[in-house]
Amino acid sequence: AATGIRSIVVATTEGSTGVRASEVFKGRNVVVVSHAHGFKTPNEQELRAEDAAKIKANGAHLVTCGHPFAGVGRAVRRKYNTYELDDLFADCLRMFGQGVKVTIEIAMMAADAGLIRTDEDVICVGGTNRGADTAVVLRAANTQDFFKTRIQEILCKPKLA
Repeated sequence: AATGIRSIVVATTEGSTGVRASEVFKGRNVVVVSHAHGFKTPNEQELRAEDAAKIKANGAHLVTCGHPFAGVGRAVRRKYNTYELDDLFADCLRMFGQGVKVTIEIAMMAADAGLIRTDEDVICVGGTNRGADTAVVLRAANTQDFFKTRIQEILCKPKLA
């Protein structure tokens, strides 16, 4: 069960979900994870500046960094038209749904930033496109310890087609 959990990690793209989570869970350790700068378009940030300011004003932490499943491996895929291990990991996790993949990825990002512990369960919330449709309780691992990630409970996720 999700009792006694102190940290909530939430994915956000443009900012709406992050703002809402920072309001709903105010007073807890809320970590909002955005896309890396340049993720969609070079030299641009998808997270709206006004939403980033609201998230911080509500006392939440904001993580904007490279994604474990979309880093150097993606560059190799784009340049050489081949797939790397990070693509394989991401696609395997997507068998449970895009949101499950996102929750594991943002947990690693938050752990790598030092904003959640790897010896405590956290709630991670992600989504398929816009908004949040998936929530899991997990024990995060740092990216270099990916296989130590433990999904304790899937709280909700959409049915897959």
